[in-house]
Amino acid sequence: MRLGVLDVGSNTVHLLVVDAHPGARPLPAYSHKETLKLAELLDADGAISEEGIVRISSTLTQARRISEDKGVEELLPFATSAVREASNAEEVLDRVAQDTGIELEVLSGADEARLTFLAVRRWFGWSAGRLLVLDIGGGSLEIAYGLDEEPDAVASLPLGAGRLTSARLPGDPPEQGDVRDLRRHVRAEIARVVGEFSRLGPPDHVVGTSKTFKQLARIAGAPGSGEGQNAQRELDRGSLEEWVPKLAAMTAEERAQLPGVSEGRARQLVAGALVAEGAMDLFGVTRLEICPWALREGVILRRLGGLGGVG
Repeated sequence: MRLGVLDVGSNTVHLLVVDAHPGARPLPAYSHKETLKLAELLDADGAISEEGIVRISSTLTQARRISEDKGVEELLPFATSAVREASNAEEVLDRVAQDTGIELEVLSGADEARLTFLAVRRWFGWSAGRLLVLDIGGGSLEIAYGLDEEPDAVASLPLGAGRLTSARLPGDPPEQGDVRDLRRHVRAEIARVVGEFSRLGPPDHVVGTSKTFKQLARIAGAPGSGEGQNAQRELDRGSLEEWVPKLAAMTAEERAQLPGVSEGRARQLVAGALVAEGAMDLFGVTRLEICPWALREGVILRRLGGLGGVG
């Protein structure tokens, strides 16, 4: 069957159309993205502005039309941290449903971590052993660890690259003092949860998902997208540590010229790099592998498994 996954994230609204059947690998058929940057559309009270609600509704209406044009039989719409944490989340969901006919399911941080973990487990298989999965989104950092398809431990921290950039790195390039302060903040937040995972023993395989990790790996020398989804891509902590001060010294325009870095995410790459570096350091990770599958694929796999989709 042809499924459409509609992901309303902190940075983008992403429609992924796949041909999927139980027991088979989901095959991407079409992808459509619109940049929203919801974290920048919040008012002083943490509510999504009227402009933000209108933009969400307009973007979802367009995505629904595209999904119909592409023959999608079932649409799986969900939202993550930007909507979840908005002070007017219920109003946003009601307005969007009225305007578009799309009822967004809001995933918790734990849901995000579990579904991403499921996707990574399916991608690497049982031979990967105990997995530690790190996912840096626009609004939050998800961490999951386990041996099976359901992780043994999960954590969701408010350390998304977009959120941190908006709140703590106003300059372009950012001030060195702001970068140091953010580095301390990131590491203090991660340190609070490290013990929950460390007591479970060392992982056999560490994996990074999300656009942030993919971009950092690319600038550190990993194969580009032209080499296909199956090309092995890794990120070495030593290389990342060398790149962090370089990225912090660049303007967003300069970062956008680096291989694999999109213009829309160039500004938040410094914050993302600080989160990636802090997580790898505090979890004792010297190298991780990039997984092309993440949350959207996890939603698809859960649906195919008959476990109720995202709800």
